[in-house]
Amino acid sequence: MDMMFTSPAFDNDAFVPRRHTCGGEDVSPPFKWQDAPEGTKSFALTCHDPDAPGGTFFHWAIFDIPSSQLQLAERLPRTEAFADGTRQALNDFGRIGYAGPCPPKGHGIHHYHFRLFALDVDHLDLDEADCRQVVAALQPHVLAFTEIVGRFQR
Repeated sequence: MDMMFTSPAFDNDAFVPRRHTCGGEDVSPPFKWQDAPEGTKSFALTCHDPDAPGGTFFHWAIFDIPSSQLQLAERLPRTEAFADGTRQALNDFGRIGYAGPCPPKGHGIHHYHFRLFALDVDHLDLDEADCRQVVAALQPHVLAFTEIVGRFQR
């Protein structure tokens, strides 16, 4: 059975609502998931834009999400760590936490890949990390992953 991954804010291949972008409130969207594979000990979620002018641009990495947690609320605080052990990385804007879609004006439609990973470890062995370090650290621990692609243009 495949892992199910949805957002109440937008469907796969739909436009990301303005409130979740730099043109709006720039708050993190909500997500829900289920049917993680047996052996899942934690989750990680990343967001990147492969259409950025300078190459792939990371907007978010949140990791060490406990396996008992099957959703992320909208408008998560931009803090490095949460009480349950969940952590957020430094994005390519140089800030901790979520930074929404914000392509250059007139650059056309960009695609934002929100990827959910089921991992076989409770915690990634990272201190302060950026999104690329999170992606590298989680690779050997991926049991399954799925994604939602959102679109946006300015």
